[in-house]
Amino acid sequence: MRAYFGRRYTISASHRLHAAALSDEENRAAYGRCNNEHGHGHNYAIEVLVGGPVDGATGMVVDLVKLDETVRTLILNRFDYANLNLDPLFADCVPTTENLCKAIFHLLRNALPEVDLEHVRVEETENNFFECSARG
Repeated sequence: MRAYFGRRYTISASHRLHAAALSDEENRAAYGRCNNEHGHGHNYAIEVLVGGPVDGATGMVVDLVKLDETVRTLILNRFDYANLNLDPLFADCVPTTENLCKAIFHLLRNALPEVDLEHVRVEETENNFFECSARG
């Protein structure tokens, strides 16, 4: 039987939504206040859901200590209190929360070979959330 385990983490990060391929006017039209030249910040909630068989010896889907260590090393240490525009992952794309969610998913996918990374969900505000999943 397959089971799932989800864990929630938080980071605070800033970004400016601005696409180099667009004019200043087009950027303002596309991103509104999020195009502020000084940037703005969010307190993001990141949910990680993994799945797999329940280990007969431990009764768990994933080693929670290893999951926390992996997320802390690859995600929290990198993005917490960071300006996302300065991260090399966003050198060729706008650091929207959609792209942040994709980046987190890709960073974690190969780092947890003992389980399947089912999805990553990033909440930007109480109204906005973004999700990337293994199903597409």
